[in-house]
Amino acid sequence: MTRLSPVFTQFGDHMTSSPKFNRVLLKVSGEALMGDKPFGIDVGMTDKIAGEIKSAYDTGLDICLVVGAGNIFRGLSAEATGIERATADYMGMLATVMNALAMQSALTRQGLEVRVMSAIPMPTVCEPYLRSKAMRHLEKRRVVIFAAGTGNPFFTTDTAAALRAAEMGCDALLKGTQVDGVYDSDPRINPKAKRFEQLSHMDVISKDLRVMDTAAVTLMRENTIPIIVFNIHKKNEFQKVMTGQGVCTTIAS
Repeated sequence: MTRLSPVFTQFGDHMTSSPKFNRVLLKVSGEALMGDKPFGIDVGMTDKIAGEIKSAYDTGLDICLVVGAGNIFRGLSAEATGIERATADYMGMLATVMNALAMQSALTRQGLEVRVMSAIPMPTVCEPYLRSKAMRHLEKRRVVIFAAGTGNPFFTTDTAAALRAAEMGCDALLKGTQVDGVYDSDPRINPKAKRFEQLSHMDVISKDLRVMDTAAVTLMRENTIPIIVFNIHKKNEFQKVMTGQGVCTTIAS
């Protein structure tokens, strides 16, 4: 898998840079779509995230996307209320489709061509997931949003993101969070929390850092795909991270 270094080009008095990678998958939590709301979808927030994606896309980057469902429904929490785990997970997968459609709408408003592909077929609202078709969409410079997880219960959207990143031949898996990297404790609670610049996949597993679930991290390790954690809410940070100028934590073997 090709890894690219930043390429800087002179335009007048300004220096611009092209992305370090050709193709990436961005994983965004469902909670990121809530904004200041206690639950649900904040259209202003989806538009803001879509703007961040558009800025990175305009550098020439191919982008695919996975969105979680925590703002609408979380399978593990539902299981605690008495719903069977498999059923609860399927309900969570349906919630990811709702979030994917919301992001499709926001990205379309940015002028991008977008396709939502669901692991659970529902052709009246989106395309069924087919790897070959998804690859063609990306080759045509369309943003592809993968919905409904892997289509199987007992797997998280983190694992779905890792799986799709490997299938699409992505150069990196990006995780857009509320903070600018991986810390040894929650920086929103502990002002002395230490941010890691670099970690290995095994560091994340052995230190139980909970960046992503173990299955996702292991899949990225086996396919030598780095995981990059950054703040999706910081203006232009996605673009900056992709051109080697942003603040993030890189997890690579």
